[in-house]
Amino acid sequence: MKALIFAAGLGTRLRPLTDHTPKALISVGGQPILKRVIERLKAAGCTDITINVHHLGQQIIDYVAANNQFGITIHISDERQALLDTGGGIRHARQWLDGNEPFLVHNADIVTDTDLSALYRHHLDSHAEATLLVSERTTSRYLLFDHAMRLHGWLNKQTGQTRPEGKALPLKSLRPLAFGGIHVISPTLFRQMELPQWREGAFSITDFYLALCTTTHLQGYQPQEPFHWFDIGKPETLQLANEWLPE
Repeated sequence: MKALIFAAGLGTRLRPLTDHTPKALISVGGQPILKRVIERLKAAGCTDITINVHHLGQQIIDYVAANNQFGITIHISDERQALLDTGGGIRHARQWLDGNEPFLVHNADIVTDTDLSALYRHHLDSHAEATLLVSERTTSRYLLFDHAMRLHGWLNKQTGQTRPEGKALPLKSLRPLAFGGIHVISPTLFRQMELPQWREGAFSITDFYLALCTTTHLQGYQPQEPFHWFDIGKPETLQLANEWLPE
C-alpha cells in the first residue's frame, strides 16, 4: 500500500515554534508528529510512503535518513523551490503514487486514532475515485454530501457562500460534514490533473474535488465508531493533542 504525507506547510500559525523546526517535526506527546503519522500508516499496511517537503525541508530529509527510513521505502517529493499546495503536491508526487492501487493521503499535522485500514477498505469496496474522512466536527466550512455520502459541494456557514459556484445546491437535503485531512485516492484521478487548469502550478485538492464532484464519484467516509481527531497546526489544538497523548 502507498501513501503520501503532506509535510511541506509553512506552519505559520505555530510560530515561533516553526521558525527553526518544520511543523512535521514538532513534538506531540514526546514524539515528532511525522513519526506518529508514519507509524500509523505502517500499521495500516503502508510500505511505500512519499513525503513532500518545502519549509526547512532538509531537516525532514535528514530525520527520515537518521531513522533508516523507518524500515520501509520512503520517497521525498521536493517542493523547496515552489510550494504547490495540496493538489499540486499530489500531482508533483505522481511518479511514486501512480499505478494500479489507491493511495492514502495524510496531512502531517493531523493526530487521530481513526482506523485507516477501514477507510482504505471502504474506498476499495465503493469503487469511488476518492474517499474523504469526514465527521460532524464544528467548523465554519463544510463539505456537502447526499444520503449516499456522495460529494456535491461546499458551504461556508459564516458567509453562506456555496460551491461549485453557479450551481444551486439543495442545502436542506445535503449533510454538512468537516473534512479530516485524510483521504484515499485512486490513480485514475491523475488523468483529470492533465487538464490545462490543473497541469502546472499550485492548486488546492479541495478546489479540484469541487470542480469534479458533479461528474466524478467522490465520497465521504464517516466512521461508525467515535474517534479522536486533532489538527495540531494551532497552539491551542497542539496543547489539546499533547493532553491526549501525554509523554
